[in-house]
Amino acid sequence: MLDQFRVSEDVAVFVDHQDMHATVRDIFVALGMPEKDARQSADVLLYADIRGIESHGVSNMLRLYVERIQEGKINLNPNWKITREAPAACTIDSDSGHGGVIGPIAMKEAIERGKKYGVGAVTVYNGGHFGAAAYTAAMALDHDMIGVSMTAGGVAMAPTFGAEALVGLNPIGIAVPSKKEPPYIFDASMSAVAGNKVKLIQRLGRGTLPAWITDSDGDPIMEEKEVPEGYLHLPVGGTREIGSHKGFGLAMMIELLTSTLSGGSAGPDRRAEQAHHFLAYRVDAFTDLDQFKDDVDTYLKRLRASKTAPGEGQVYYAGLQEFEEEIVRRDKGIPYHPEVIGWFKEVISELSIEDRLPQ
Repeated sequence: MLDQFRVSEDVAVFVDHQDMHATVRDIFVALGMPEKDARQSADVLLYADIRGIESHGVSNMLRLYVERIQEGKINLNPNWKITREAPAACTIDSDSGHGGVIGPIAMKEAIERGKKYGVGAVTVYNGGHFGAAAYTAAMALDHDMIGVSMTAGGVAMAPTFGAEALVGLNPIGIAVPSKKEPPYIFDASMSAVAGNKVKLIQRLGRGTLPAWITDSDGDPIMEEKEVPEGYLHLPVGGTREIGSHKGFGLAMMIELLTSTLSGGSAGPDRRAEQAHHFLAYRVDAFTDLDQFKDDVDTYLKRLRASKTAPGEGQVYYAGLQEFEEEIVRRDKGIPYHPEVIGWFKEVISELSIEDRLPQ
């Protein structure tokens, strides 16, 4: 994790992951969510926090979910259903259900179809924010399958050369099984910086780095400075000279596979709520599973042990740093900003639930 996003240890409040999970579960239950769904929703958020993905943990996402539930924008008892299907694929109407509940349901559907047909594909419409894409992608690992998870994020990104929000931030997660090495688990938005990470640096009182966002006129900000009003996100690459057309193109691909493929148009013209796309590949439908996992291990080990650039300690492939962070946080606790703990204390009091968090 970049230091830009870390809560300084001298101010951080460390919370045991089980205490935070129980607290989040209780908040959802107090708001009317069924117990089973509340546990699932807490699983998604704590997966992010314990692996150091603060942008998609409780600090940012839980308060948004609470607001949407209280405003009636999240259906706590959705009548989700499959509206179109073929043997290896289907489309699900989420009925405005919580993404942290419906996302895993859809990924399970992709996994079951993948087991039977080699590949399973599921699109979801009328959905909601489903947390870190890595969570649903990684669900495939327990089945020795490759998982892919993507979502149509907020339309807050300018296309290359553009000065208007026409493109979603559109994250994608990919998880690949291994044998002994920590698995490859990639998760990233197609914007130069995740939307919630901008909120995170604002909470921490830090500035944006070059080529992350634009100013209010759409010009890329190419120096570290305070986040301005009316900014737009830039695609991965930042500017055309350093490859923003690639991030823009990938964001469009995800938009088409989520919103458009599920029947909801694209970008600012989306007709439905948030849309997702899930894929599950059964490895042994393509090659020998044991050999595949050996080959993945060999490659990951080689990357991990490879020569580093001057001043760098180690090469980290996607998922390795999060794996190491999880070990630390399970032992030491998850660091939260005092403002986040203050918010929890208010909600705990308002909902009259057990307070398990440090004072």
